[in-house]
Order: sequence, then structure tokens, then C-alpha cells
Amino acid sequence: MSEKNSLLAEYEGVVSGHRDGHGFVIRDDGQADIYLPSNEMRAVLHRDRVKARVVRLDRKGRPEGRVTEIIERSRAPIIGRLLNEGGVWLVAPEDKRYGQDVLIPRAATGAARTGQVVVVELTEPPALYGQPVGRVKEVLGEVDDPGMEIEIAVRKYGVPHEFSDAALAQARLLPGQVRAADRVQRIDLRDVPLVTIDGEDARDFDDAVYCEPAKVGRGKGWRLLVAIADVSHYVQTGSAIDIDAYDRATSVYFPRRVIPMLPEKLSNGLCSLNPDVERLCMVCDMLVNAKGEVHAYQFYPALMFSHARLTYTEVAALLQNTRGPEAAQRSALLPALLHLHEVYRALLGARQLRGAVDFETVETQIVCDDAGRIEKIVPRSRNEAHKLIEEAMLAANVCSAHFISTSKHIGLFRVHEGPTPEKQETLRQYLKAMGVGQTISDNPQPIEFQQIANATKDRPEAQQIHTMLLRSMQQAIYTPHNEGHFGLAFEAYTHFTSPIRRYPDLLVHRVIKAILAGQRYQLPVLPTPGEAQAKLSKRLAGRSRTGAAEPVKKASVDSLAWQAAGLHCSANERRADEASRDVEAWLKCKYMREHLGEEFSGVVSSVTGFGLFVTLEAMYVEGLVHITELGGEYFRFDEARQELRGERTGIRYALGSRVRVQVSRVDLDGRRIDFRLVTPQDDVLLRALRDKSGQDEDPPEPDARSGKPRRGSPKPAAATPQTARQKKFPAPAGARSAGGKSRPNRP
Repeated sequence: MSEKNSLLAEYEGVVSGHRDGHGFVIRDDGQADIYLPSNEMRAVLHRDRVKARVVRLDRKGRPEGRVTEIIERSRAPIIGRLLNEGGVWLVAPEDKRYGQDVLIPRAATGAARTGQVVVVELTEPPALYGQPVGRVKEVLGEVDDPGMEIEIAVRKYGVPHEFSDAALAQARLLPGQVRAADRVQRIDLRDVPLVTIDGEDARDFDDAVYCEPAKVGRGKGWRLLVAIADVSHYVQTGSAIDIDAYDRATSVYFPRRVIPMLPEKLSNGLCSLNPDVERLCMVCDMLVNAKGEVHAYQFYPALMFSHARLTYTEVAALLQNTRGPEAAQRSALLPALLHLHEVYRALLGARQLRGAVDFETVETQIVCDDAGRIEKIVPRSRNEAHKLIEEAMLAANVCSAHFISTSKHIGLFRVHEGPTPEKQETLRQYLKAMGVGQTISDNPQPIEFQQIANATKDRPEAQQIHTMLLRSMQQAIYTPHNEGHFGLAFEAYTHFTSPIRRYPDLLVHRVIKAILAGQRYQLPVLPTPGEAQAKLSKRLAGRSRTGAAEPVKKASVDSLAWQAAGLHCSANERRADEASRDVEAWLKCKYMREHLGEEFSGVVSSVTGFGLFVTLEAMYVEGLVHITELGGEYFRFDEARQELRGERTGIRYALGSRVRVQVSRVDLDGRRIDFRLVTPQDDVLLRALRDKSGQDEDPPEPDARSGKPRRGSPKPAAATPQTARQKKFPAPAGARSAGGKSRPNRP
């Protein structure tokens, strides 16, 4: 479409507000977002569906528009604090993307008191010259009440947090234990010493494992059993519990609280593979050879009896010292655990030959007190036991994907596509700028990423390089179209191992059971895509692994239903992640309010044109150092190198740079923590001066005593429009939430 025609065209999409007052229209067709200036946002709110016309393009070709029609008002409730300003009652939205306070008539405040957190239902939408009006629908409590951050998040992101009366009634009718009728047509594995291995704080156990040596072909190998809770036996398609489970699509995990996908009687009771009780399960029974290849497998329903509930810490200690106290306590289980470790080593070898991506990243765990406040944030390390269970689950998931695809049955695959052409080019430029001798091909394979990671692991910038490798990849989704899993280097992959907490796994179980019975499983209805699913669907429609447009084939009703189910599960997985990050950011902000003015060492975790995001080394909390806090000179953002470079001194701040910062401001509502740069570490300055000395222009000659440039040194170059703009305007508030992942600025 020509530029002239594009300015005349209208596009449908959903409004995404910004805390600074402007907004964007997220187009349904997945093309560039349309910028809405603040005056265009007066009559609309965040999440409204609109039609917009592009009226101009900025100097970078990015579209700016005008709302021509409001198609549908968002029905999402607004959460905020009730305030009384000069006798006028209003609610200031907790989510600043709404941009406008909501007027509340005195008679509509209900039992709410000033300062309390409330849920508001709009009665009148905003207009060009009038604020939105609403009524208090629910009172959540005081802002500092324990767990308030979770109450806000589940409503803010629309997470279903209460089961329907019908689902709860159905759960009450379920038996408390396995009945005689449930054992019919099942393999009896009660004498097999299956065990569960999970974290210390786990409450539901949906997988158990066992391994023994076996002859595979003419060589040695192992028989590996992965037993998964048979949720599908109790949750029938179309039942009240099933409807609620589909609506949630996943369990949502918060510090100190879980919003489960299934009622507690199932998730922590009847379907949880608790020790010393009979449980129904679906088993993936595999023969693995010495090369770590699955030689053969079979699926079957079974009856099991977990012989122990083990923790990762316990198993790791046992494997490290087979004569220690842990081994003595588990002497009866020791042989099977050692065989598990052997098959894990073989599977790991196959993974390395396959070239699967396996970067070591630091995950953190928030430890809270009884009042819900953070006591500390600690790194969550992965030991041998974590990796052992991970490889066993991967093997079972691959077998389930192979079983479904070879049976010619439709189902949901877990698809992870390779990087888009745009991300490939960005990564190539970055690797070149960083002086990395290796790069990726035009059709990159996972092994290329792993080879780059291995080749750079000993470099000072290793963490920075590995971060960029990860950021070049796409997010995984659920879809009936098998496109393989790029990161794991599998031709087919699905999720089979967690039906207690993931709905796609439950669907996979139903499909496998149908195939075993010689039948075909069919989804009962065509789910109606919601806002998030619709947006995701448009962005994914007709895209291949390389990112090129493909003709969309006419799909059957059954295929459309599975596509909709995949989009629904993918979108709700994103929703759960966003809600969890929001709660973590809230907790971290409250935690850092107690440390205002204190100084900490940190590492630059992200670089943007408006500043640096720094993660504190001792506390694992991230905050922003705005570009105006970096000193009196101008800094240019080098996108290829992902760094800010000073024009006068050449000092550089890049991913992985070590700095010392002071906590200067905490914005709880905006989930934002601001740092002030105290002093750059000496190695940053020395490297900058060393790099500067290798350029054509000589660096300023430093004073011998102060280290500062002497008078008469070359003056910094005049500010370009970019640097002048950086100097004039403050940081785009809310560009990144505390503790959250980086999100590129919209135009």
C-alpha cells in the first residue's frame, strides 16, 4: 500500500494507554501500532476497541492516528483507590494506562472509605469534555493489607480466581480415594517404586519417575517410566470443572499463593501423586539406549503407589554422596535413583548432540514473611536433580508429540519458532559489533546459538552476549500445526506432563486415550476468541518459521476449534505471566521503599535510549538509571552494541557493566524503582579511556591528581536532535516495571 493510501485507510484495534497520557492502537492485523496523542485519548480508555485513521507519519515513518469510531467499550473493571478531593469523590486507577480518574457519585461509593482499594464498574464512558463515571462494585481493603497486591493483580488481568458453584458442587461429589471401578483396564504398577521429585514448597505432584537397566537392541540401556496424574479420568469434557479449567487454562503462581486450574480436592488430593496412596496415572514407558535415544515407547493407563515424596535438594545430595546420610535413609530407593541419573546423563548427551539451546540463567525466589512482606530475594539454583527430572519430562513430551502426529490425530503442539529475519539481522549486527568471530546463518539452527554461547562463555561480556541470544528468540505457543521446537531442537514437541496445572496437557491426555481406544477426540465447542487471543491470532496468521507470509489454507470446523483452543491457552499463559510479574514488581517496590537512600553494587541488565536498567547484585531487584543521572555529558545509544557511549570521555555502559547506584525513588503505583548513579566502577572508566585512545581523535588528557579532563581539552560535540531530546525530556515513566522483562518502546 502506498504512503498516500495508508494515510486514508482505517484500521481496527484495541487501545493501549500509556501512563504519560498518550496511547496506541494495537492493530488487529499485527502491523505497526498507531500512536494516539493525549487529546485523542480523552474519549477512550485503555482496552477499548476502536477504529482509527492514520493522519500522519513521523520522521521515522511511524504512524500517528485519530480515533474515528469506538466499536466496543471494555467491560473490564477498574481497580483503584477511592479519594475525596474538595468534596468530589473519585477513584484513581491503579493501572496508570487508564489515564483518567473515575468520578464516583456520593451515593455510588457504597461502604468504601477514603483511601481504600476498590473495584469500579463504569456507568458512563469518558467523553471529549467529560470524565468517566462509575460506581464502587467491590471493596478490596487497605492498600497495605497482606495479599492486596494479589487481589489487585487477579482483577487487573482478569484472572478467574473463584470457581463456579457448579464446579465446586461437582468436586464435592468426587470420591476421596481410588475406587474399585477406577482400577478396571489399568496396568497395576503399585509394586514399582515410582517416586515424585519436586521442590520443598510444592503442594501438588503430577509426575513420578522410575528407571531400571534394560537391554535395548544389542546394547545396554534403560527402561524409563514417567507416570503422570490421570486428570482426564475425573475431569470429563464439557463438565462444570472442565469449563472452569478451560477458562483458566493454567494455574497462576504468586509468592505465597497459587490460583489453581482445578479445585483443591483434585489438585492437592485425588489427582496429586501423594506418597503412600493409590493414584490413577497415564504412563509413558520408554526404552532409552546408551546414546540417549528413545528406542521404543508405549502409553497406557495405570494404577500406581508413590513410594516416596523426594525433594530436589535431597536427591542432589544423595547423588553427590551415595554413602551419606541421605543415601542411608533412602537405601531401598537408591538403585533406581542411580539408574535415573545414568539415563539422565545419556539423555543430556543426546541433547548436546542435537544442539538444543541450554543457557545458564539466574532465576530468583521471593521469600516472604507471614504478613506477605519480602524478607529476602534469593537465587534459585538448578542442581542435578532438577536437570534429571527436566530431561525425563522432555523425553515423555517428545514421545507424546510423536504418538499424536504418527497417529494422524489433531492435537496441540508446543511450538517454538526460530528468530524472525529482523531479529536475526539485529543479532548479526550485535555479534559483529562485539567482535564475536561466529555468527548465525541465513537459516539458523539451534546448535549455532549454543556454539556461540560456548565460544563466548569465558569472555567478560558472556552474560551480555547470552542475554542477546535469548532475546533474539520468539515466545513458544500452543497450536495444532506442528512447526517443531527451535530452542529444544525437536521436530515435534508437546506438553503431556502437567495436566493438574496446564489445560493443554489435559487435552493431550484425552487425545492419547482416544487413540489408544481407536477413537477420535473432538473438542465439544468452538471457543470464542477473546481480546488477547484475537490479537495473538492476527499476529500469527499466515506466518511461517522464517517469518514469510504463507497462504492460509481453508480449515475445517474441527481444525478451527483446535486453533482457537491453542490461542486461548497461549494468551492465558501470557496473562498468568503478566499477573505474576506485576505482583513481584509490587512486592519489590515495597521492599525497596525500606532502602531509600542506600547504595548498592549492580549490573546493567538492559540498555535503552533513555537510560540503563540495573539489577542489584545483592538483592536481585531491577531499577532505572535515567540518562540524566549519568553525568554532565551527552550519551549516544548504540543499538548494535546495546550500549550508551559518552561523546566526550567515551565511557560506555553496556549489558553486564558493573556500577554503583543509590536508591533514589520508588513508585509503588507505577511499579517503578529509580536509581541514581553514584560512581562508575574504575574498570568501566579505564576501558572507556582505553577504547577512546584507539580512535582517530585523541582522548582528553586527564589531570594527574583528579583524573578529570584538563582545561583546554576538546569540547564535546554539539548535541544531535536525539541527545538533545534525551537531555530535555524525563524518562518515559512505566516503560519497564520493576523486576519485569524488557519491553521495547513503542513509537
